[in-house]
Amino acid sequence: MSSIIFFFRQPGRLLSRWLLGVGLLALLAGCGSYQVSGGVSEGIDLAYQQYAEGDCVSTIQTLSRVERMLRSYRFLQPEVSLLRGLCLERQGYFVDAMETYNYIVTTFPQSEYAYRAKARLKVLSTQPAS
Repeated sequence: MSSIIFFFRQPGRLLSRWLLGVGLLALLAGCGSYQVSGGVSEGIDLAYQQYAEGDCVSTIQTLSRVERMLRSYRFLQPEVSLLRGLCLERQGYFVDAMETYNYIVTTFPQSEYAYRAKARLKVLSTQPAS
């Protein structure tokens, strides 16, 4: 602790102290974290709510609106695609769901959603054709 006090009391360190102060203020103001647009975040929340209620038609419509806003938030694409795949699967569109899961696995291989998509592909590939 005394080294921190010593750092601030040195007269030749004015610029360093100023930069440290600005950095701390930015961190406290939330500039240190990546903020998602309210419209995107609210859209994803609404899609999850609609999915939980079993309304896949509305969920897919909401996800389509969210996807149009995702250019700046590419990291959200695998989550949106997984939810779309789950809805397609719930509606009985198994081939479309598998294509969506394959898209996630090939485009976002390091994503946690790729792991979940692989699990869904495994389940779908072991189900007998109806």
